[in-house]
Amino acid sequence: MRLHIANGRLIDPANGVDGLHDLYLADGRVAAVGRAPDGFQADRRLDAAGLAVLPGLVDLCARVAQPGAAAFAPTELRAALAGGVTTLVLPPDAAAPLDEPGKAEALLRQAQPGQCRVRPLGAMTVGLAGETLAEMDLLGRAGCLACAQGEHGIADTRVLWGAMRYASALGLALWLRPQDPWLSRGAVAAAGAYAERLGLHGLPPQAETLALHTIFELQRATGARVHLTRLSTAAGIELLRAAKREGLPVTADVSANSLHLCDVDIGFFDTRFHLSPPLRGQRDRQAIQAALAEGLVDALCSDHAPVEARAKAMPFPLSEPGATALELLLSLALKWARDARRPVADALARVTSGPAAVLAAIAPQAAPVGQLGVGAQADLCLADLEAEWMVAPGALHSRSGQTPFAGMMLPGRVRATVVGGSLAWETPV
Repeated sequence: MRLHIANGRLIDPANGVDGLHDLYLADGRVAAVGRAPDGFQADRRLDAAGLAVLPGLVDLCARVAQPGAAAFAPTELRAALAGGVTTLVLPPDAAAPLDEPGKAEALLRQAQPGQCRVRPLGAMTVGLAGETLAEMDLLGRAGCLACAQGEHGIADTRVLWGAMRYASALGLALWLRPQDPWLSRGAVAAAGAYAERLGLHGLPPQAETLALHTIFELQRATGARVHLTRLSTAAGIELLRAAKREGLPVTADVSANSLHLCDVDIGFFDTRFHLSPPLRGQRDRQAIQAALAEGLVDALCSDHAPVEARAKAMPFPLSEPGATALELLLSLALKWARDARRPVADALARVTSGPAAVLAAIAPQAAPVGQLGVGAQADLCLADLEAEWMVAPGALHSRSGQTPFAGMMLPGRVRATVVGGSLAWETPV
């Protein structure tokens, strides 16, 4: 398939490109930028006049598996494409953990041409129970990007130490959510005056900082590469700064929820704002925004976690945390740039080249994503950056319409998505 994308504004933060350039795709790769290669004859021409041509978004945390099953959910894969996401990282699921290589291989065999690229994380411990290490080497060979515990922390530090030693020796990475399992037990909101006023069990910032101190100390001892997912506190951001200054092999992302929202947005027990990690205070949100602006935090993720309406229609402490966000990631990145008066390229870098660099550091042998240089994977989206749209839960492609951004006006709308050089999704006429 040869595709010619004409008349679009090409914005490619990884290569410092922002201008009117035609793009030529062949055999699943970028064949040329600006001028057609000799003898190039397109099978299809897309006119992108008035649209931005962007690298496909790379989302470092999105749950697109069937609930409780090692199978992809078609609704969530469509949601990814509708949001311009062409590569995503799938966290482990306690109900169906990838703790054996056969499970990972079976999941990856379901991948179909025209779908977004899913990079699953293997379970770090058997059943994510935090007790016995899984066969991380075999999981890596079976196609798992790294090994993780998902939302399930490890209470026994000896297990985490063993996992880091094992991973370091094998050249694997660990994908960790820094949260102390004891302090987080039963917590449903961020600790503070607002949680106390509502009578909700609060999660103190020390739950994150204690976990980070442990992770960094064990990194010093083992040299293991670690990616920290969904940092949520100002104190945690400062510990990340110190670790990077020290030269530890660590990268990090933050959730779009934590970037835009804070604890007072919960209002009067609105369960759409019951998230994990919980929404923190305004100071934490400001620290996250500043860290994203300076590039201390490598990426912005959607933290897509579709939740059924009945699971939200319960008292706040009993409701299920999570929100749908795949289709909002680009718009929420653009909103941050607009509110912070940052260049559009900065916002796009946090959802394209930034997360792609994290993947490249962990799996350098893979073909480059998150950019549109010659030879890169032909994954991209066409977006109307000037469009304004209202988040209508019923119009989202995800099986879940539960989102704290319902009714909000957001900038930027994806019009088409290309994966592997083929048109995978376009706005219905």
